[in-house]
Amino acid sequence: MARDYYGILGVSRGASDDEIKRAYRKLARQYHPDVNPDPEAQEKFKEINAAYEVLSDDQKRQIVDLGGDPLAPGGGGAPGGAGPFVGFQDIMDAFFGGAGGGAGRGPRPRTRPGSDAIIRLELDLNETAFGVEAPITVDTAVLCTTCSGAGTAAGTHPATCDACGGRGEVQSVQRTFLGQVMTARPCTVCSGHGSTIPNPCGTCAGDGRVRTRRSLTVKIPAGVEDGMRIRLAQQGEVGPGGGTPGDLYVEIHERPHDVYSRKGDDLHCRVTVPMTAAALGTRLTIKTLDSEEAVEVKAGTQPGSTLRLRARGVPHLRGTGRGDLYVHLDVRTPTKLDGAQEQILRDFAKSRGEEVAELSKQGGFFSRMRDAFNGHG
Repeated sequence: MARDYYGILGVSRGASDDEIKRAYRKLARQYHPDVNPDPEAQEKFKEINAAYEVLSDDQKRQIVDLGGDPLAPGGGGAPGGAGPFVGFQDIMDAFFGGAGGGAGRGPRPRTRPGSDAIIRLELDLNETAFGVEAPITVDTAVLCTTCSGAGTAAGTHPATCDACGGRGEVQSVQRTFLGQVMTARPCTVCSGHGSTIPNPCGTCAGDGRVRTRRSLTVKIPAGVEDGMRIRLAQQGEVGPGGGTPGDLYVEIHERPHDVYSRKGDDLHCRVTVPMTAAALGTRLTIKTLDSEEAVEVKAGTQPGSTLRLRARGVPHLRGTGRGDLYVHLDVRTPTKLDGAQEQILRDFAKSRGEEVAELSKQGGFFSRMRDAFNGHG
Protein backbone atom coordinates (compact mmCIF):
# COMPACT_ATOMS: atom_id res chain seq x y z
CA MET A 1 0.00 0.00 0.00
CA ALA A 2 1.29 3.45 -0.93
CA ARG A 3 2.32 5.58 1.99
CA ASP A 4 0.27 8.67 2.84
CA TYR A 5 2.94 11.32 2.36
CA TYR A 6 0.42 14.12 2.80
CA GLY A 7 -0.66 12.65 6.13
CA ILE A 8 2.94 12.30 7.31
CA LEU A 9 3.44 16.07 6.87
CA GLY A 10 -0.08 16.88 8.01
CA VAL A 11 -1.08 18.80 4.88
CA SER A 12 -3.97 18.48 2.43
CA ARG A 13 -3.57 17.02 -1.05
CA GLY A 14 -4.01 20.48 -2.52
CA ALA A 15 -1.30 22.05 -0.34
CA SER A 16 0.99 24.55 -2.04
CA ASP A 17 4.77 24.21 -2.16
CA ASP A 18 5.12 26.84 0.58
CA GLU A 19 2.65 25.02 2.83
CA ILE A 20 4.54 21.74 2.35
CA LYS A 21 7.84 23.46 3.13
CA ARG A 22 6.48 25.11 6.30
CA ALA A 23 5.02 21.81 7.51
CA TYR A 24 8.34 20.06 6.90
CA ARG A 25 10.31 22.72 8.79
CA LYS A 26 8.00 22.50 11.78
CA LEU A 27 8.14 18.70 12.01
CA ALA A 28 11.87 18.52 11.24
CA ARG A 29 12.64 20.80 14.17
CA GLN A 30 10.43 18.69 16.43
CA TYR A 31 11.86 15.28 15.50
CA HIS A 32 15.45 16.14 14.56
CA PRO A 33 17.82 13.71 16.36
CA ASP A 34 19.77 16.61 17.84
CA VAL A 35 16.58 17.80 19.52
CA ASN A 36 14.76 14.52 20.19
CA PRO A 37 17.08 11.52 20.84
CA ASP A 38 14.15 9.08 21.13
CA PRO A 39 14.65 6.19 18.62
CA GLU A 40 11.03 6.52 17.54
CA ALA A 41 11.65 10.19 16.81
CA GLN A 42 14.54 9.22 14.54
CA GLU A 43 12.29 6.92 12.54
CA LYS A 44 9.68 9.65 12.39
CA PHE A 45 12.35 12.07 11.13
CA LYS A 46 13.21 9.66 8.28
CA GLU A 47 9.53 9.48 7.31
CA ILE A 48 9.28 13.27 7.34
CA ASN A 49 12.32 13.60 5.09
CA ALA A 50 10.96 10.97 2.72
CA ALA A 51 7.60 12.73 2.53
CA TYR A 52 9.23 16.08 1.83
CA GLU A 53 11.50 14.55 -0.82
CA VAL A 54 8.45 13.20 -2.64
CA LEU A 55 6.04 16.12 -2.28
CA SER A 56 8.64 18.77 -3.18
CA ASP A 57 9.35 17.01 -6.48
CA ASP A 58 6.65 17.61 -9.10
CA GLN A 59 7.14 14.27 -10.85
CA LYS A 60 7.17 12.23 -7.65
CA ARG A 61 4.16 14.11 -6.29
CA GLN A 62 2.26 13.31 -9.48
CA ILE A 63 2.95 9.63 -8.90
CA VAL A 64 1.52 9.95 -5.38
CA ASP A 65 -1.58 11.74 -6.67
CA LEU A 66 -2.14 8.86 -9.10
CA GLY A 67 -2.03 6.37 -6.23
CA GLY A 68 1.55 5.19 -6.56
CA ASP A 69 4.60 5.35 -4.28
CA PRO A 70 7.78 6.66 -5.94
CA LEU A 71 9.93 5.36 -3.06
CA ALA A 72 8.53 1.85 -3.08
CA PRO A 73 10.84 -0.98 -4.22
CA GLY A 74 10.91 -0.98 -8.01
CA GLY A 75 9.30 2.42 -8.11
CA GLY A 76 12.44 4.49 -8.25
CA GLY A 77 12.90 4.68 -4.46
CA ALA A 78 15.52 3.21 -2.17
CA PRO A 79 15.52 -0.54 -1.56
CA GLY A 80 13.37 -1.61 1.38
CA GLY A 81 14.98 -1.34 4.78
CA ALA A 82 17.79 0.94 3.57
CA GLY A 83 15.87 4.09 4.37
CA PRO A 84 15.26 6.93 1.94
CA PHE A 85 18.05 9.02 0.54
CA VAL A 86 17.77 12.53 2.00
CA GLY A 87 18.89 15.27 -0.38
CA PHE A 88 21.37 17.46 1.49
CA GLN A 89 20.21 20.54 -0.39
CA ASP A 90 16.61 19.80 0.58
CA ILE A 91 17.54 19.79 4.27
CA MET A 92 19.43 23.06 3.92
CA ASP A 93 16.50 24.58 2.04
CA ALA A 94 14.07 23.51 4.72
CA PHE A 95 16.05 24.85 7.65
CA PHE A 96 17.49 27.99 6.04
CA GLY A 97 14.79 29.07 3.64
CA GLY A 98 16.26 28.00 0.29
CA ALA A 99 14.27 27.38 -2.83
CA GLY A 100 13.64 23.71 -2.03
CA GLY A 101 12.45 21.03 -4.37
CA GLY A 102 15.69 20.90 -6.34
CA ALA A 103 15.35 24.45 -7.66
CA GLY A 104 18.53 25.76 -9.24
CA ARG A 105 19.96 22.29 -9.90
CA GLY A 106 21.06 20.93 -13.22
CA PRO A 107 23.56 22.21 -15.77
CA ARG A 108 24.28 25.93 -15.89
CA PRO A 109 23.67 27.59 -19.25
CA ARG A 110 26.74 28.75 -21.09
CA THR A 111 24.93 31.83 -22.34
CA ARG A 112 24.49 34.40 -19.58
CA PRO A 113 23.66 38.14 -19.55
CA GLY A 114 26.57 40.55 -19.71
CA SER A 115 27.62 43.13 -17.14
CA ASP A 116 27.04 46.88 -17.23
CA ALA A 117 29.96 49.17 -18.05
CA ILE A 118 30.68 52.80 -17.15
CA ILE A 119 32.79 55.47 -18.82
CA ARG A 120 33.73 59.00 -17.70
CA LEU A 121 33.09 61.90 -20.08
CA GLU A 122 34.45 65.39 -19.43
CA LEU A 123 32.50 68.32 -20.89
CA ASP A 124 32.70 72.12 -20.83
CA LEU A 125 29.96 74.20 -19.24
CA ASN A 126 28.60 75.24 -22.64
CA GLU A 127 28.30 71.56 -23.63
CA THR A 128 26.43 70.53 -20.49
CA ALA A 129 24.24 73.62 -20.70
CA PHE A 130 23.13 73.33 -24.32
CA GLY A 131 23.80 69.67 -25.10
CA VAL A 132 26.20 68.07 -27.52
CA GLU A 133 26.77 64.91 -29.53
CA ALA A 134 30.04 63.61 -28.13
CA PRO A 135 32.21 60.82 -29.56
CA ILE A 136 33.38 58.25 -27.01
CA THR A 137 35.66 55.23 -27.15
CA VAL A 138 34.82 52.16 -25.08
CA ASP A 139 36.73 48.95 -24.42
CA THR A 140 34.25 46.11 -23.79
CA ALA A 141 33.56 42.48 -24.62
CA VAL A 142 31.64 42.03 -27.89
CA LEU A 143 30.16 39.02 -29.67
CA CYS A 144 32.74 36.79 -31.33
CA THR A 145 31.92 37.01 -35.02
CA THR A 146 33.91 33.85 -35.82
CA CYS A 147 31.65 31.49 -33.84
CA SER A 148 28.65 33.84 -33.29
CA GLY A 149 28.93 33.26 -29.56
CA ALA A 150 28.87 29.43 -29.64
CA GLY A 151 32.49 29.15 -28.51
CA THR A 152 33.13 26.16 -30.80
CA ALA A 153 35.33 25.83 -33.86
CA ALA A 154 33.59 25.75 -37.21
CA GLY A 155 31.74 22.46 -37.85
CA THR A 156 32.02 21.27 -34.22
CA HIS A 157 29.63 21.20 -31.28
CA PRO A 158 29.83 20.92 -27.47
CA ALA A 159 30.09 17.35 -26.15
CA THR A 160 28.28 15.87 -23.16
CA CYS A 161 30.56 15.85 -20.13
CA ASP A 162 31.76 12.32 -19.35
CA ALA A 163 32.32 13.13 -15.68
CA CYS A 164 28.74 14.19 -14.83
CA GLY A 165 26.82 12.70 -17.74
CA GLY A 166 25.46 16.09 -18.72
CA ARG A 167 23.89 16.87 -15.32
CA GLY A 168 26.38 19.61 -14.48
CA GLU A 169 26.86 18.17 -10.98
CA VAL A 170 28.33 15.12 -9.35
CA GLN A 171 26.68 13.36 -6.43
CA SER A 172 28.05 11.42 -3.51
CA VAL A 173 26.42 9.51 -0.64
CA GLN A 174 27.56 9.76 2.97
CA ARG A 175 26.36 8.08 6.13
CA THR A 176 25.41 10.57 8.84
CA PHE A 177 23.15 10.68 11.88
CA LEU A 178 20.39 11.56 9.41
CA GLY A 179 20.90 8.35 7.51
CA GLN A 180 22.30 8.23 4.02
CA VAL A 181 22.71 11.79 2.81
CA MET A 182 23.23 12.59 -0.86
CA THR A 183 25.26 15.71 -1.65
CA ALA A 184 25.60 17.37 -5.04
CA ARG A 185 28.39 19.65 -6.19
CA PRO A 186 29.09 21.40 -9.51
CA CYS A 187 31.15 19.26 -11.83
CA THR A 188 34.72 20.54 -11.91
CA VAL A 189 35.38 19.12 -15.38
CA CYS A 190 32.67 21.12 -17.18
CA SER A 191 32.29 23.88 -14.54
CA GLY A 192 28.66 22.89 -14.05
CA HIS A 193 27.63 23.32 -17.71
CA GLY A 194 27.02 19.62 -18.38
CA SER A 195 29.04 19.82 -21.58
CA THR A 196 32.58 20.50 -22.69
CA ILE A 197 34.01 22.15 -25.80
CA PRO A 198 36.60 19.77 -27.26
CA ASN A 199 37.37 22.12 -30.15
CA PRO A 200 37.11 25.72 -28.95
CA CYS A 201 36.93 28.67 -31.30
CA GLY A 202 40.40 29.92 -32.13
CA THR A 203 39.32 33.55 -31.87
CA CYS A 204 37.57 33.61 -28.48
CA ALA A 205 39.00 30.40 -26.92
CA GLY A 206 35.50 29.10 -26.25
CA ASP A 207 34.13 32.15 -24.41
CA GLY A 208 31.88 33.32 -27.25
CA ARG A 209 33.10 36.92 -26.91
CA VAL A 210 36.22 38.98 -27.45
CA ARG A 211 37.38 42.34 -26.14
CA THR A 212 37.69 45.21 -28.54
CA ARG A 213 37.82 49.00 -28.65
CA ARG A 214 34.96 50.68 -30.48
CA SER A 215 33.72 54.20 -31.09
CA LEU A 216 30.22 55.45 -30.28
CA THR A 217 28.43 58.77 -30.30
CA VAL A 218 26.42 59.74 -27.24
CA LYS A 219 23.78 62.46 -27.36
CA ILE A 220 24.08 64.69 -24.29
CA PRO A 221 20.81 66.52 -23.52
CA ALA A 222 20.83 70.20 -22.56
CA GLY A 223 20.93 70.85 -18.83
CA VAL A 224 22.84 67.80 -17.57
CA GLU A 225 24.82 68.28 -14.36
CA ASP A 226 28.13 67.06 -13.04
CA GLY A 227 27.87 63.45 -11.85
CA MET A 228 24.78 62.53 -13.87
CA ARG A 229 24.81 59.29 -15.85
CA ILE A 230 23.36 58.67 -19.30
CA ARG A 231 22.30 55.09 -20.09
CA LEU A 232 23.00 53.49 -23.45
CA ALA A 233 20.94 50.30 -23.53
CA GLN A 234 22.80 47.08 -24.45
CA GLN A 235 26.08 48.88 -25.19
CA GLY A 236 27.91 47.32 -22.24
CA GLU A 237 29.64 43.96 -21.88
CA VAL A 238 28.42 41.03 -23.99
CA GLY A 239 27.79 38.06 -21.70
CA PRO A 240 29.58 34.68 -21.78
CA GLY A 241 28.43 32.54 -24.67
CA GLY A 242 27.28 35.63 -26.54
CA GLY A 243 24.70 36.56 -23.91
CA THR A 244 22.64 39.75 -24.02
CA PRO A 245 24.89 42.80 -23.51
CA GLY A 246 24.59 44.87 -20.39
CA ASP A 247 24.12 48.64 -20.46
CA LEU A 248 26.74 51.35 -20.84
CA TYR A 249 26.57 54.32 -18.48
CA VAL A 250 28.25 57.58 -19.47
CA GLU A 251 29.06 59.60 -16.33
CA ILE A 252 29.24 63.37 -16.90
CA HIS A 253 32.06 65.40 -15.38
CA GLU A 254 31.81 69.17 -15.93
CA ARG A 255 35.08 71.07 -16.22
CA PRO A 256 35.41 74.25 -14.11
CA HIS A 257 34.62 77.46 -16.02
CA ASP A 258 36.92 80.49 -16.00
CA VAL A 259 34.12 82.95 -15.22
CA TYR A 260 30.99 81.17 -14.07
CA SER A 261 30.25 78.82 -11.21
CA ARG A 262 27.12 76.68 -11.37
CA LYS A 263 24.55 75.86 -8.70
CA GLY A 264 21.84 73.72 -10.22
CA ASP A 265 20.55 75.60 -13.25
CA ASP A 266 21.70 79.01 -11.95
CA LEU A 267 25.01 80.62 -12.84
CA HIS A 268 27.09 82.98 -10.69
CA CYS A 269 29.93 85.34 -11.54
CA ARG A 270 31.80 88.22 -9.87
CA VAL A 271 32.42 91.62 -11.45
CA THR A 272 34.62 94.34 -9.97
CA VAL A 273 33.49 97.97 -10.39
CA PRO A 274 35.39 101.10 -9.31
CA MET A 275 34.19 102.97 -6.25
CA THR A 276 33.29 105.96 -8.38
CA ALA A 277 31.20 103.84 -10.77
CA ALA A 278 29.34 102.32 -7.86
CA ALA A 279 28.68 105.78 -6.44
CA LEU A 280 27.71 107.48 -9.70
CA GLY A 281 26.14 104.51 -11.49
CA THR A 282 27.23 102.91 -14.75
CA ARG A 283 26.34 100.30 -17.37
CA LEU A 284 28.16 97.02 -17.74
CA THR A 285 28.22 94.62 -20.67
CA ILE A 286 28.05 91.03 -19.41
CA LYS A 287 28.93 88.20 -21.76
CA THR A 288 26.62 85.30 -20.91
CA LEU A 289 26.98 81.73 -22.20
CA ASP A 290 25.20 82.56 -25.44
CA SER A 291 24.76 86.36 -25.68
CA GLU A 292 25.81 89.77 -24.40
CA GLU A 293 23.61 91.66 -21.95
CA ALA A 294 23.74 95.33 -20.89
CA VAL A 295 23.33 95.65 -17.11
CA GLU A 296 22.64 98.87 -15.23
CA VAL A 297 24.53 99.51 -12.01
CA LYS A 298 22.47 102.04 -10.12
CA ALA A 299 24.07 105.03 -8.39
CA GLY A 300 24.89 104.28 -4.79
CA THR A 301 25.37 100.55 -5.30
CA GLN A 302 26.94 99.00 -2.21
CA PRO A 303 29.70 96.38 -2.01
CA GLY A 304 28.31 92.82 -2.15
CA SER A 305 25.24 93.82 -4.19
CA THR A 306 23.89 91.24 -6.65
CA LEU A 307 22.28 91.79 -10.04
CA ARG A 308 19.92 89.13 -11.38
CA LEU A 309 19.56 88.36 -15.08
CA ARG A 310 16.50 86.19 -15.52
CA ALA A 311 16.62 83.15 -17.83
CA ARG A 312 20.30 83.60 -18.65
CA GLY A 313 21.44 80.49 -16.81
CA VAL A 314 21.40 76.82 -17.80
CA PRO A 315 18.36 75.32 -19.60
CA HIS A 316 16.26 73.05 -17.41
CA LEU A 317 16.94 69.37 -18.08
CA ARG A 318 13.28 68.49 -17.65
CA GLY A 319 10.76 71.00 -18.88
CA THR A 320 11.20 74.38 -20.52
CA GLY A 321 12.92 77.57 -19.46
CA ARG A 322 16.31 78.35 -17.98
CA GLY A 323 17.90 79.21 -14.69
CA ASP A 324 19.09 82.73 -13.80
CA LEU A 325 22.46 84.47 -13.92
CA TYR A 326 23.58 86.26 -10.75
CA VAL A 327 26.24 88.97 -11.06
CA HIS A 328 27.93 89.68 -7.72
CA LEU A 329 29.50 93.16 -7.55
CA ASP A 330 32.80 93.82 -5.83
CA VAL A 331 33.35 97.56 -5.29
CA ARG A 332 37.03 98.42 -5.64
CA THR A 333 38.48 101.12 -3.41
CA PRO A 334 41.66 102.81 -4.73
CA THR A 335 44.76 101.94 -2.76
CA LYS A 336 47.15 104.63 -4.03
CA LEU A 337 46.26 108.31 -4.46
CA ASP A 338 48.43 111.21 -5.50
CA GLY A 339 48.19 114.50 -3.65
CA ALA A 340 45.57 116.02 -5.95
CA GLN A 341 43.35 112.95 -5.81
CA GLU A 342 43.61 112.79 -2.04
CA GLN A 343 42.68 116.47 -1.72
CA ILE A 344 39.65 115.93 -4.00
CA LEU A 345 38.43 113.12 -1.76
CA ARG A 346 38.97 115.21 1.38
CA ASP A 347 37.04 118.08 -0.13
CA PHE A 348 34.28 115.65 -1.09
CA ALA A 349 34.13 114.23 2.41
CA LYS A 350 34.08 117.75 3.88
CA SER A 351 31.21 118.74 1.61
CA ARG A 352 29.23 115.79 2.97
CA GLY A 353 30.09 116.57 6.57
CA GLU A 354 32.19 113.44 6.87
CA GLU A 355 35.33 113.90 8.95
CA VAL A 356 38.38 112.06 7.67
CA ALA A 357 40.62 110.56 10.32
CA GLU A 358 44.22 111.68 10.51
CA LEU A 359 46.20 109.22 12.55
CA SER A 360 48.92 111.75 13.33
CA LYS A 361 46.57 114.03 15.24
CA GLN A 362 44.75 113.65 18.51
CA GLY A 363 41.00 113.87 18.62
CA GLY A 364 39.11 114.01 15.36
CA PHE A 365 37.23 110.94 14.20
CA PHE A 366 38.58 108.54 16.82
CA SER A 367 37.85 111.00 19.59
CA ARG A 368 34.28 111.20 18.39
CA MET A 369 34.03 107.42 18.34
CA ARG A 370 35.37 107.28 21.90
CA ASP A 371 32.92 109.93 23.02
CA ALA A 372 30.06 108.10 21.35
CA PHE A 373 30.86 104.89 23.20
CA ASN A 374 31.26 106.77 26.50
CA GLY A 375 27.90 108.45 26.12
CA HIS A 376 29.25 111.91 25.20
CA GLY A 377 28.31 113.62 22.18
